Amino acid sequence: MKLSQLLTAPNQLTLLRMAFLPFIVINLVGGHYSWALVLFVLAGLSDALDGLLARTLKQQTTLGQYLDPIADKLLLSTMFLVLSILHKIPWKFTVLVFSRDISILCASAVLYAIAGLRDFRPSIFGKANTFAQVAAVFFVLLFDVNPSRWVWIARLTFLRATFAFTIISGLHYVLFVGKRLRGNHQPVST
Repeated sequence: MKLSQLLTAPNQLTLLRMAFLPFIVINLVGGHYSWALVLFVLAGLSDALDGLLARTLKQQTTLGQYLDPIADKLLLSTMFLVLSILHKIPWKFTVLVFSRDISILCASAVLYAIAGLRDFRPSIFGKANTFAQVAAVFFVLLFDVNPSRWVWIARLTFLRATFAFTIISGLHYVLFVGKRLRGNHQPVST
């Protein structure tokens, strides 16, 4: 890997997003939900901005293709885990999110090792799942800052959407892996 890939603006933003994570967790554990929410929103904005910059500045790199989804998964998985430990998200959601992500990671490693398959682009269901997870975490945090009825309804709606899209995207991934292994050379969607 060239140092120039690490120094691109989009990859620097991705690394910054990863650097936000310990401070979000520190604020959550300390009960400072307003600060945790602000930092989570900033991390989300950096995610949107790094993708926009990569396309606009034509700074899409191999490192960025791997680093960006790792940063997203690290942020969301950590948030679900910590919020479950703090009894803000029921454990069934976190277990399902982790089970899907670990299964996909293991299957990807095996597919790479035995068949050399590398191209795992997110499907529409994977993107919907990520959106539902981000929205769920946002509304869980917002509910601690503003415990109004509409926030509670949005929180419940996006937690249920996370549950549904985690299952749907996981099943979709299994179907595409089977298709790839039967010899179809289309990219596997996660």
